[in-house]
Amino acid sequence: MRVHVVSDVHGASDALARAGDGADALVVLGDLVDYVDYRDPTGGILGRVLGPEVTAEFARLRSSGGRDALIRFIREAWARVPDAPAVVEEAVREQYDRLFGALTAPTFAIPGNVDMPRLWPRYARPGLTLADGRVLEIGDLRFGFVGGAPLPPGVEPRPGGPWTPHLLRAADFTAAVKALDRVDVLCSHVPPAVPELAFDVVTRRAEASSAALLDVVHRDRPRAALFGHVHQPLAPRVRVGRTECVNVGHFRSTGAPYVLRW
Repeated sequence: MRVHVVSDVHGASDALARAGDGADALVVLGDLVDYVDYRDPTGGILGRVLGPEVTAEFARLRSSGGRDALIRFIREAWARVPDAPAVVEEAVREQYDRLFGALTAPTFAIPGNVDMPRLWPRYARPGLTLADGRVLEIGDLRFGFVGGAPLPPGVEPRPGGPWTPHLLRAADFTAAVKALDRVDVLCSHVPPAVPELAFDVVTRRAEASSAALLDVVHRDRPRAALFGHVHQPLAPRVRVGRTECVNVGHFRSTGAPYVLRW
């Protein structure tokens, strides 16, 4: 079997159309939407609708860790756009039409934090499996899937405007992970709670990770734990016991999937 794995697609539909070439299956670990482009402030939904200055300030506030200030800033920026929720949803739907339409190989997909999972059921079809919260067999291996990102313990989800990131209460995310049966490959959007895997070189701080995912690594000793979400040097990986933990979230910049063979 040959399975290609990608994460953090961020609108790269042309590359996604090639990602399944030569694969028996394609696994997509979230962040299909190009909401904010840190490399090109004029790109992403934020830059195209609100302008590059808003993108730059959004990036500055996110790297400073001021969550309240970030929510206040982006809410005020979107308030200047007439019918902003409709504008955002239309932009997301346009991207999803291209991205889901680009999938060729049998695909197993979960949402990331920069996704609108409530829109995903309309794209379900033979050959595309919405895998969040499920354990599914690909070949003779059991793949466990958990999408989204956890909030810090005690923090409640708060809308930040017409677009709200797919962030779950810590307890809800942990429950979803614990509900997984035994897995041979663990697939999530965020990494297990290993410091080397959680540090983001763009935001310059630790990003969301999950101790529950790390518990599954210790419990099941899967051959691989695959994730995205965190901006890091190319393909950083850490071995936890027999499990290779691999950041596959470099697809937007490289166009190359991570290849899992057995």
